[in-house]
Amino acid sequence: MPVELVNPAGLPVPEFYAQLAVATGSRTVYLSGQVARDADGQPVGAGDLAAQVEQALLNVATGLAAVGGSFDDVAKLTLYVVDWTPDKLAALGEGVGRAAARLGVDPTKAVTLISVAGLGEPDLLVEVDATAVLA
Repeated sequence: MPVELVNPAGLPVPEFYAQLAVATGSRTVYLSGQVARDADGQPVGAGDLAAQVEQALLNVATGLAAVGGSFDDVAKLTLYVVDWTPDKLAALGEGVGRAAARLGVDPTKAVTLISVAGLGEPDLLVEVDATAVLA
């Protein structure tokens, strides 16, 4: 696996993500932001943050599979969440957990969460941007 997750001494040890991801592969993959759309472009999980997070992460995995990678190759995720508040953490975690279970992966990554006023389409609650490194 070309990505090693590290929580160095001197930084807090987070529960749901890693402070650093050290990538040593030879191909870097930059995915466009993935949202809650199925393969036909149809909306998934209207008004349901957990369902939208799950679908966006499944889409990340689908994109990586198309170039010979997997979710395990993800070095960094950025999550853009509409009108983020701490009370949304449970739904976010639920969606991550469901996607991880379906994919059979550890969802821990280096991650940044950014609150945004809106996304490209009004029904979207989350967009996931991923960078992966393949061997």
